[in-house]
Amino acid sequence: MPVVRARGVDVHYVAYGPGREHAVRTAVLLHGFTLDHRSAVATFEPSFRGREEWRRLYLDLPGMGRTPAPGWLGSTDDVYDVTRAAVAELVDEPCALGGISFGGYVAAGLAAADPASVTGLALVVPMVRDRPDRELADFVVLRRDAGVERTPELDEMAVVLTPEVARRMREEIDPAAELGDQAAIERFDSRYGGSFPLSPPGGFDRPALVLVGRQDNVTGFADQWAELGRWPRCTFVVLDSAGHLLPLEQPALTDALIRDWLDRVEQSPPPA
Repeated sequence: MPVVRARGVDVHYVAYGPGREHAVRTAVLLHGFTLDHRSAVATFEPSFRGREEWRRLYLDLPGMGRTPAPGWLGSTDDVYDVTRAAVAELVDEPCALGGISFGGYVAAGLAAADPASVTGLALVVPMVRDRPDRELADFVVLRRDAGVERTPELDEMAVVLTPEVARRMREEIDPAAELGDQAAIERFDSRYGGSFPLSPPGGFDRPALVLVGRQDNVTGFADQWAELGRWPRCTFVVLDSAGHLLPLEQPALTDALIRDWLDRVEQSPPPA
């Protein structure tokens, strides 16, 4: 089980592609709140097919997956600090960053803190504001196939409820919740909004993707445009028939848009 020591925390990660010394490009991908690397792998990894030069690192955030959270870790700012230190230990050159939901929030913060070290940024249903300040979409179920077993999580978030969405929920999301350090997650939840900015002054000028769901009742879609949509090289997409489970509900479009983002990163000169 590979780990990297960062601010006294053994951060667990999984790696795909060439090793550190042979990689031409590197991407660091982050999962959502209470989950683990598996959901990020399932969302991003299909888009790296045929891109053998990329090294891909999927981290478990502190208190989630197999990364512990010592008692002094008590906020999203602490999660951000540990993640930033882990990335610095794992990556020597500028890298691409991606994140889903809470992981997107952390990834945007990392890019804002040091844009010269980031070759591109992909955010899928990203959190951009703390819960009391969000403008949320009205939740609606647009498709429910017969015979799909209902669960509280699906009933609360699934705009498109098919056997495939239910299967991926069982395999990628449900098991991760059982691994998390619930005491740590409660600490983070009580200090959920970070103090770090999400955009550098003047905006992030590298290839970016912000992908949100029109029916997302968890992080919404309008706040992301207000915070990030005016970046000069940002593809900003609001998908209908998609909520906070967008990568499960619209996998083909998710893959196509991430592939387009990777193309743009590869075609762009490295940061100056």
